Amino acid sequence: VEDLTNRHVLIFANLKARTMQGFRSEGMVLCAATADHSIVKFLEPPADAAIGSRVYLDGTDPLNLLPAATPSQVQKKKLLESVLPSLCTDADGVACCDGKPFLLPDKGSPVTAPLKNAPIS
Repeated sequence: VEDLTNRHVLIFANLKARTMQGFRSEGMVLCAATADHSIVKFLEPPADAAIGSRVYLDGTDPLNLLPAATPSQVQKKKLLESVLPSLCTDADGVACCDGKPFLLPDKGSPVTAPLKNAPIS
């Protein structure tokens, strides 16, 4: 918990609610990790990113983002499970989905992680 204090992170939101270590959770903090998970680092939005900003993929129109999926849609369509295998950081540490960088509409700056060429989960 101390590692999250006063820190901007990227979350996969609208997951089915569950209690984890005494806290109600409806999302998952996204991290990059080494293959053996011996090193795990938070994905880092740009420092001046607005809290609650939605991420979009390079090449898509940030003004025409689809509405966020509801928790039941995320669960029923297994959205998290279907997207996780395509998430990784590139050689520069930029978070990507199928090779397309995660960007913030208000900044155009990429989401990064201290680990390069690492899977995201």
